[in-house]
Amino acid sequence: MKLAIYGAQGIALGAYEALHNICPDREIICFLVTKREMNAEYLAGIPVLETEFFSKSLSDQQKQELEILIATPETAMPEIEEMLDQNGLYCHVRLTASRWAELMGYCYAIGRKYTPLHALPIGYHKANIHVYMAKFYKDKPLTGKYQLPEWVTPIQVGASLCKERVADILDCDGENISEKNVNYSELTALYWMWKNRLNTPSVKAQYEYYGLVHYRRVLEFTDDDVLRLADNGVDVVLPYPMPYEPDIEAHHNRYLKEEDWNAVQNAVSGLYPEYGDFFPHVLKQRYLYNYNIVLAKKNVLAEYCDWLFPILEQLEENSVPRGADRADRYVGYAGETLATLYFMYNRDKLNIAHTGCRFLI
Repeated sequence: MKLAIYGAQGIALGAYEALHNICPDREIICFLVTKREMNAEYLAGIPVLETEFFSKSLSDQQKQELEILIATPETAMPEIEEMLDQNGLYCHVRLTASRWAELMGYCYAIGRKYTPLHALPIGYHKANIHVYMAKFYKDKPLTGKYQLPEWVTPIQVGASLCKERVADILDCDGENISEKNVNYSELTALYWMWKNRLNTPSVKAQYEYYGLVHYRRVLEFTDDDVLRLADNGVDVVLPYPMPYEPDIEAHHNRYLKEEDWNAVQNAVSGLYPEYGDFFPHVLKQRYLYNYNIVLAKKNVLAEYCDWLFPILEQLEENSVPRGADRADRYVGYAGETLATLYFMYNRDKLNIAHTGCRFLI
């Protein structure tokens, strides 16, 4: 049965690469989108086609012999399924975030490029971890049930910008940049952690690992995974990186203006010349650590924050317009690329493991 992949961004491309590596005999004929618009004409050498045009080129028999894998953000899947049905393409299946992570885990385990956490042996010592979940007062309620693990604590981001309260911990308490949430997004929570947990003597020995996730995006992390951390010497757990074509610089050009990119690169080169020299290599490769989601040993996360936030402060000062005069989340987008730079640069120094990023609906 022939296969088409619905989607033309990182999720879809990752699914294609994983399937191609795991099942090289499976024929994947195209990527499908509703409208071409800014999507590429080809991905991985196969065409990106508009669904309506593609469906009209098929006979009823060909439609019956075609399977479609929906590889998009999960919030878009119901509408995509309805559109596929309207075009007579009834054989389709959702590639949820959990299934995508499982697929990528198999692929990376085979290629040994990005170590899956679940591939490590289960240890005997339970790591002492504390993960903060960034919440915003405008977040819509979840339709499904999700029981927070005991080691996850919600933190309200942008709390200084509203009176509503959706968490007991606020990013405007203590030393903070809560008022910058419109540009920093979830990174105001990471800043709060840095200043009030990672660098605070009174909580020095409280937790071995600290982490940050989102209200709707959480690390796929089981009780067995907690037992994998300490005994395998894991320093950092990151979501599986997502591939982009032709490289991650082209991907982020969709979100950051040239002036902002220049400000990011100048800040890195000025503060950390060794990272500045490595930056072009990272931008011209294809894998990006999305979402600013991370779990790491306390000292490792503190060192990352010590490195990251001076860059972001310079970015604010040198971007056009300056950070105080805009509200477009550009600092948060830059943070994803900087996380990719930092952890790829330190790949040989840090023991980095990877897991999925579950999307909550």
